[in-house]
Amino acid sequence: MSDPQPTWQEWLNSLDVPRKAAAEWLGAQFSALGVTDPVDLIKSEVLEDLPQLARFVLLRRLWRGAIDGWSDPGSLDQLPAAQRLLAAGSDREDLVRLVRAVAYEAVFATLDELDAGGDVNASGVDVGWVVMESSEDGSPTGRALSGLHEDLLTMDPSGRDGADLWP
Repeated sequence: MSDPQPTWQEWLNSLDVPRKAAAEWLGAQFSALGVTDPVDLIKSEVLEDLPQLARFVLLRRLWRGAIDGWSDPGSLDQLPAAQRLLAAGSDREDLVRLVRAVAYEAVFATLDELDAGGDVNASGVDVGWVVMESSEDGSPTGRALSGLHEDLLTMDPSGRDGADLWP
C-alpha cells in the first residue's frame, strides 16, 4: 500500500516559486533552531498564512528564559526566600522544580490573557490587544499569534512536555 502523503520534495515542487522559496527559507530557519520535523509547521505557515516560526521562537524563548532559566546555577540564590529555605535544609532540586512550575503557571496565565485579547465580556471594558508577528524592521506583519497558551507545554525544549515540572 502506498503512502497518500506526498514527500517533502514532491510537496515543494507542487508550490509556485514564491511559496517554494518561503518553504525552503522556513525549513532552514527551523533547522537552525534544532527542529527535527518542521514539515507541519512549514505547511501551516505557507498554506494557511499562520506565523508558525514566530510562535515557535516566542514560546521556546519563554521556556528557556522564564521557565528553564531557574535551573541555571545560582538562579535560586537571588531569591531571599529561597536562600532561607535552603539554609533551613530544603532540597535545592525541589525548590528549582517549584519555581519552574510557578514560572510555567505565570507564563501560561499571561499567554492565556493575551490570547483572550479584546474579550469585552471578560473585562467589561471595550479595549483589547493582540500579539502580532513583526518583520525584521519591527513593523507588524498583520499576522496575529493566537492560541499561544495552547501550545506552551509542547514547546518544552526537553521534549518532555513539562513532565519534569510536576513529578
